[in-house]
Amino acid sequence: MTDISAEEWPEPPLAGSEAEAVVGALERQRATVAWKCSGLDAAGMRVSVGASTVTLGGLLKHLARIEDSHFARLWLGTPVGPPWDAVDWANDADWDYRTAADDSPGELLALWRQSVARSRAVVDRALAEGGLEQLGAYTTRSGERPNLRRILLDLVEEYARHAGHADLIRESIDGLAGEDPPR
Repeated sequence: MTDISAEEWPEPPLAGSEAEAVVGALERQRATVAWKCSGLDAAGMRVSVGASTVTLGGLLKHLARIEDSHFARLWLGTPVGPPWDAVDWANDADWDYRTAADDSPGELLALWRQSVARSRAVVDRALAEGGLEQLGAYTTRSGERPNLRRILLDLVEEYARHAGHADLIRESIDGLAGEDPPR
């Protein structure tokens, strides 16, 4: 996997708009997870900590699925594409985590980066057409629809939770710890 340099490290604006701040926070969390997964071979991507079965490879594959599913299902109201559409999630809810060991670090990173690129394109288009108040296509049983702000904040939460997992796993592999890459 490619390392993330300090020059590439996204920093949310100190005084930007609400949309810039939310997207900036998401980009920072994405970069944190990518950094924690960088520079490892297949064995490193399969390490877990303690009783947990979560691995860095599993986290990348899971986050790729979350990127695709949040924007396809919640925002666009469309089915999720491959490889997610071929999975029987009702009978294999941990498929993304479980099958990550079958993929090389390069394949996992490519899958995740492609999912992130699709998400960025959707968000850029949505922000150009309106703002964070726009409602997504998904409708709950009670008739509510999430706005773009809620979908983005849910992704920030998802990444932040998993960045913590990634930090613990990576530290157990080679001692890499901290919030930012070395400058």
